[in-house]
Amino acid sequence: MTNILKAVRGLDLHDCWVGAGFVRNKIWDVKHGKDRTTLNDIDVVYFDKSNPDKKYDLEIENKLKNFNSSLNWSVKNQSRMHFRNGHKQYTDCKQAIAHWPETATSIAVRLNFENKIEYIAPYGLEDLFNLLVRPTPNFDLTTYNARIANKKWKEKWSNLVIKTNHNPI
Repeated sequence: MTNILKAVRGLDLHDCWVGAGFVRNKIWDVKHGKDRTTLNDIDVVYFDKSNPDKKYDLEIENKLKNFNSSLNWSVKNQSRMHFRNGHKQYTDCKQAIAHWPETATSIAVRLNFENKIEYIAPYGLEDLFNLLVRPTPNFDLTTYNARIANKKWKEKWSNLVIKTNHNPI
């Protein structure tokens, strides 16, 4: 994981993080006494209003593939993701990931130049460490519940508690 964070740091992108399953799955694995489960992808997010073109994301993915071609890199400039999600313009990555589906997924980390881990977690870390899966406040419940059914997380991590509605956070 540290090598991935170093590679992403080396891109020198503004407000750049690795998030979602990269963090979430690791914590869930540790809490369940498992070795690292295979990731579908490595979600790299950054915020750059000056270059919102998706082609640039693909260029960055290619750079990361040169670092490790066995990983499925997914790079997204969060400055344009509000269009896809039907939201007002996000101001930074923290605001963007606050719109991700689950509170335990809305977390990202990076390695700073002092080799210290920094994180953003708009809803805190409690749900993640307590194995609680619930939707973020404004996420569509139909989409959320379909995602939960599709992910089949309980099959991998049996101690998860999955909520299917918006509880106060």
